[in-house]
Amino acid sequence: MRLKLLAKFSLRDLVYDRKVSFFVIAALVAVIAPLLLLFSLKYGVVSQLQNQLLNDPQNLEIKINGMQSNKVLDKVWFTRLQQHDSVQFVIPLTRSLNMQGDLRKNNQRFLNNVELIPTEKGDPLIPPELSLPDKTSVILTALSAEKLQVKTGETVTLFFGRKLDGNEEREKIELTVAGVLDERYFQRVGAFISLELLIEIEDYRDGFQITKFVSAPTTGKPITQPRDTFAKARIYAKQLDDVAPLALALREEGIDTQTQANAIENVKAIDRVLGTIFTIVAATSIIGCMLSLSGSFLANIERKRKDISLLSLFGIERHEIKIYVVIQAIALATLSFVFACLFFLCGSLAINHVLGANLAQNSFISLLQPWHFMTAFAFTLILSVLVALFGGQQTTKIQPAESLREN
Repeated sequence: MRLKLLAKFSLRDLVYDRKVSFFVIAALVAVIAPLLLLFSLKYGVVSQLQNQLLNDPQNLEIKINGMQSNKVLDKVWFTRLQQHDSVQFVIPLTRSLNMQGDLRKNNQRFLNNVELIPTEKGDPLIPPELSLPDKTSVILTALSAEKLQVKTGETVTLFFGRKLDGNEEREKIELTVAGVLDERYFQRVGAFISLELLIEIEDYRDGFQITKFVSAPTTGKPITQPRDTFAKARIYAKQLDDVAPLALALREEGIDTQTQANAIENVKAIDRVLGTIFTIVAATSIIGCMLSLSGSFLANIERKRKDISLLSLFGIERHEIKIYVVIQAIALATLSFVFACLFFLCGSLAINHVLGANLAQNSFISLLQPWHFMTAFAFTLILSVLVALFGGQQTTKIQPAESLREN
């Protein structure tokens, strides 16, 4: 009952001194709103850059320079790499240079020297909705599909040749288009096929006889054992932070690698710079907020010395007067934070509208998550309560007899 009475008195006092309450709220809003806006810019810009990097799986790729690496990649090596905590996806490549073939839809629509890329389930470049239903399917890149004028479900012919014993030979395989890969995943002319089909084509070019996927067995040396060594691999890390350590581990094995390290470091550098700027501004603003709150509460206590002494005469104990001051601080901080959020939302909308007009669709500059608001509100309350407790300590020095003195 006494707590309820104290809360009632404190809130009515704020309403009665509405002008002073307004000034305190305005001072807090002037500190909180810019801090929210500044942090939203830091979080929004860095998050946007990180999302762009993460949404482009090629930034997670560790490319092997097969021409400069002397290490033989065997099945044991691939098994060990697949079990690495930092590896998201790995699949063998049969040769140091890109494997190529010719694709034809008809006599008017054909592509020469199309890059053939092995893929399987879990490939970061292939969205979950796309997959190879069988070994004679192909996923075409957007540029390949555009040049061939083909759609999902249609058939294309893959041609590949070799020179054996001085004779030019050529084979073909009919492939069903299982899907078209969006250009944001792969910008070049290419075709994603199964690893088994790629190995079969490589064996053919190496002079071996192949029997799978072709209408009749070809000429060449019989294959005595399956291929168990490879020249390169497609390797993708799980996270941006895993790229550099994984590339370093491969280089320590004698495998020369390339990564998008510059792009990743640029994002990290921006994060560090914005973090430093935000820390300096935030520290300055927090100190100013503490001084503002301390000055406001202490001045308010000095102004109300006679009223506080009357509360003591009415039987309100000194620790209850501290609670009285803390309740006022919580009310002022809550109102200030609500108004600061309203100002922040207006500023954020204006920034996103003006600056976001020149960015891609669904891009953002100023952004905060719900937990950011909760954290900021909790910090505001804690800071206000601490300052109120410090100011409330001064109330213990006010004697009840002061209410009887004449000015």
